[in-house]
Amino acid sequence: MDAMHPTQATKICCGWIKTGTDKSIETTGSRTRLNLVGAVDLQNIASAYVNRYEKVNSETIVDCFTELRSNEKSDKTIHLILDGAGYHRSQVVKDRAVELNILLYYLPPYSPNLNPIERLWKVMNEHVRNNKYFATAREFREAIDNFFINILPSVGDTLGSRINDNFQVLKTVS
Repeated sequence: MDAMHPTQATKICCGWIKTGTDKSIETTGSRTRLNLVGAVDLQNIASAYVNRYEKVNSETIVDCFTELRSNEKSDKTIHLILDGAGYHRSQVVKDRAVELNILLYYLPPYSPNLNPIERLWKVMNEHVRNNKYFATAREFREAIDNFFINILPSVGDTLGSRINDNFQVLKTVS
């Protein structure tokens, strides 16, 4: 589980420009930003849980826990990987997780690469934001929504090699 805060500004990621020439890139001065909170089931990436909020804090995380639990068909324990954000570590969040039978696993500092949802955010950026100009905030919001409603369900089955928990384990040095 993680929060993401994409902005309407053009996300310049790559491009081919002939040496000695200038390339103009359309961008906006808008500071429009979305606050997304998401969680991904590695067995069913296409059905990732993503919700938009006015702000991200302990209450929104508790709301996410409640929604995740209500979407789960069984009473089995839900395992969530979280980073060290203050709103993830608050007592309110920890107490609600216990009530809802959700086990929380906190990542070490500065290790977002260990959280699979970070890779989903990257895929979303590739499909929606990279090198794309959004003239209006509405166009930007619709593009983000379209990714999670239409694009992700159609490409989710192909993302298993990119979004997983198959990490390289290094041998200890002796």
